[in-house]
Parts: sequence; structure tokens; C-alpha cells
Amino acid sequence: MSRVRSRYVCQECGAVAAQWAGRCDACGGWNSFVEEPAGDGPPRSLGGGNAKARRVEFVGLTGASEPAPRRVTGIAEFDRVCGGGLVPGSALLVGGDPGIGKSTLLLQVVAALAAGRGGAPLRCVYVSGEEAIDQVRMRAQRLGVEKTSVQLAAATSIRDIAASLDVVGGPDAVVIDSIQTMYLDTLDSAPGTVGQVRAAAQELIRLAKRVGFTLVLVGHVTKEGLIAGPRVLEHMVDTVLYFEGERGHQFRILRAVKNRFGPTDEIGVFEMTDAGLSEVPNPSALFLAERRGDVSGAAVFAGMEGTRPVLVEIQALVSPSPLGTPRRAVIGWDSARLAMVMAVLDTRCGLAVGGNDVYLNVAGGLRIAEPAADLAVAAALISALKDRPVPADAVIFGEIGLSGEIRSVSQTDARLKEAGKLGFSQAFAPLRRGRAKPAPTGIRIEEVGHLDELIGLVGAATPSRRRVMAGD
Repeated sequence: MSRVRSRYVCQECGAVAAQWAGRCDACGGWNSFVEEPAGDGPPRSLGGGNAKARRVEFVGLTGASEPAPRRVTGIAEFDRVCGGGLVPGSALLVGGDPGIGKSTLLLQVVAALAAGRGGAPLRCVYVSGEEAIDQVRMRAQRLGVEKTSVQLAAATSIRDIAASLDVVGGPDAVVIDSIQTMYLDTLDSAPGTVGQVRAAAQELIRLAKRVGFTLVLVGHVTKEGLIAGPRVLEHMVDTVLYFEGERGHQFRILRAVKNRFGPTDEIGVFEMTDAGLSEVPNPSALFLAERRGDVSGAAVFAGMEGTRPVLVEIQALVSPSPLGTPRRAVIGWDSARLAMVMAVLDTRCGLAVGGNDVYLNVAGGLRIAEPAADLAVAAALISALKDRPVPADAVIFGEIGLSGEIRSVSQTDARLKEAGKLGFSQAFAPLRRGRAKPAPTGIRIEEVGHLDELIGLVGAATPSRRRVMAGD
């Protein structure tokens, strides 16, 4: 009797080792190796193998065929992130923390497609590998979409699912919830392993592109916030969406990190309610709804998320530290970039910020990644340290260099236009070089070339309400 060979596969990056190891040399993950049977070759396709090679036909860049129209869901925030709607034959991967609302969002999407909110009604299928049919029906009743023509199924076998979808008059959109629960019977490994996730996704994507339906895969995430499984899974699909949000906030952010059919870093904003997720057409007004303009340590940042300008409040608190090593707590921004801004304030501007406890928060649960937020963070820190509020009618944006200079950022006009729509009358911004367009009516631009100038603008403000009440 022949001995069954085995190998060890890292569940984080897909690296293969001959024996178990506590740490993966490829990605640095700990305790990520899982034993799997070693096959004699690549997994066989469900359609069977073909040993005889066929000659590939090559065509030119131009052609007579017209691209199929996008399938608009009618949910404007979702369509915006996808680039204007779903593309026939495309594959989308949606990831997010457990309980964030991925299943709720996708059930609303297929229900909107089936109801024809964006056009003609489409045939939609929702396949759940984690929940029973009755559980999905309960969610549909809570969302008020139980009367739509969405077809449900509870299955985990890729062979059975593929046979059900590859039929005449098949579906136009298919949701697989989730890809980690699917398995191929041609592989001996357990569902959720690297080999199973890669092979199952490959079979479904191949079927979607051949038949022409839109495939949406739900992916679990690791504790680091990345989609679980091999990294190649994100390369195989056409679009990767992350559903983000803090559990304590009702806001949810759908962000495109990869999109072959539209812009990346585009966001859609939703609000979690008792009846499901509702769209937020004007997120800037929502993020600033509870803002108080007479408090020190708060600054309004005019940012860009994809093509959409978004205004959000950045809050800072600076307090004397009783510890030898001051604390740093950051929510919604890069902690390394905060350390850089504090170092520039200490070294180039002579402010003693580093010896204090510093807390930084982006209000509303939005996570900011662009460097243009440097100047707003610095203004919030200066305001908190001097206990003087930033002017309530000002928005701030700009990148800070290590010498303290303020560097220009892109899409200045869009940021200023959004600020003018919400009633702001001035902006602290980098120097406008060249033939800059005139500012929108009602916006006065205070050009800042160095951090020292920002300290003068914030320090000249009136004391905060707390200091006035204390009799300062």
C-alpha cells in the first residue's frame, strides 16, 4: 500500500513547505501552516481535461462587438463604488469584518436587481454556505425584500453549484456567501484552505466569464483586516471591495481597492438601521452633523475619497503624561504619520508636543489614508496644545514635509467647492502655484507655506469656551 504524501501550506500567503514550521519565511505569519495532501499535479477542471493542445486565436484591439450595458442596481452608493453598475461576466470580491453587514448589503443588492430598481428585472441567485434557507428568509423579511424573485440555495459543493448555474436561461447575478465555505471534491484538503479557496474561486470565475453572469464572492478577513486565503484570490477577480466601519458607529463605508471597470479608492457611505442599510448621499453633512465649532483640538479636513470630496472632523487631545513613555492613541489615521507630524512640530516649530499623551480621532468612523490630512492633524494638535479653537468656518488640507514646509495636494478646487456648499467661508491651504483657478465664491484662502504660519493662524484665535468659563 503506497504511503499518502503530504505537504504544509501557509494559510496566509500560500507558501508550501515540506515540514511544519512555526513561522512562515515568506510572509512572516505565525502558526499558519496546515497539513494538506500533496497531489500529483494541478487540480482537474470540473469540465474534464483535454490533453490535446489547441491553437489560440489572436484578434486586434478594435472590434465590432459592443460591450454589454452595465447592470445598475438602483442603489446609488453601491453603483458608484462599482464604477456605474455591475459588468456582465465580471467577478467581485467583498470583504469585511464579521457582523459588519456584508450579507445584508448583498441581499439588498440582489433584491434591487431582481425588482428592477435600476432597469429591467434580472434573474438573481443567492447561494449561502453558512446559513440555512430559513435564516436568509428571516433577514429578507427584516429588510422588506421577501417578495422579490431572488432564488435562494444552501450549498457548498462547487460541482453542484456549477451544474445548477450552467443552464439555458440561467441567472444574471450570483452571490456566493462565502468563498471560504465552498469546496471541490477533486481536492482532498478541507474547505477554507488555500488550495480549496483558490480552486473554487477559479472554477466559479471561469464559469461566470463563459456564461456571462455577474459573480459576487464574499470573503472572510483575518485579524489584520485582510481578506483570508491566498493573495492570488484578489488578483483573480475584477473588483475588490472592502466593507468598513466601527461597531460603535452606525456608518458603514464600502471602499473599492481594486476595480478594472472604474476608479479605485471610491467610497460609498451607508447607515445601518433596523431595516437594513440605507444610503447616505451627502456624507460630509452627516460626518459634521454633531460638530461644535468652539472647542479646541478640532479641525475640519477637506479630503478626497476617489472622485468624491468628503469633509470630516479631526479631533485631538493633548494632555500631560504621568508616564515615562507618553501614550499615543490613533483612530482612523496612520499612527506613523502622526509621529512624523509631531516630530516636525517639535523640531521645526519648537512646540513641546512629544512629552504629552496624544489622542487622535477621525469622527464618524471614516479611515483617512491620504497625506493631505497632515495640515488638519497639525492644526488640531496645535489647537489642543494651546487650548485655542480653530476658526469654525475654516477647512484645512495640505501635506507637511520634514522641514516643515506645506506641499500642494491634488483636486484643490473640488475640496473648496464642497466646503463652500456646506457654508465654510475660509480655507487653510498650501500655496497655489502657477495659474490657479479662482476660489469658489465665498471662500477666502489663507495660503500656508510653513507650519510656523499655521501656528500663528491658530494661536490668534479667541480662547475656547472652557478657558473663558474658567475666567482665563
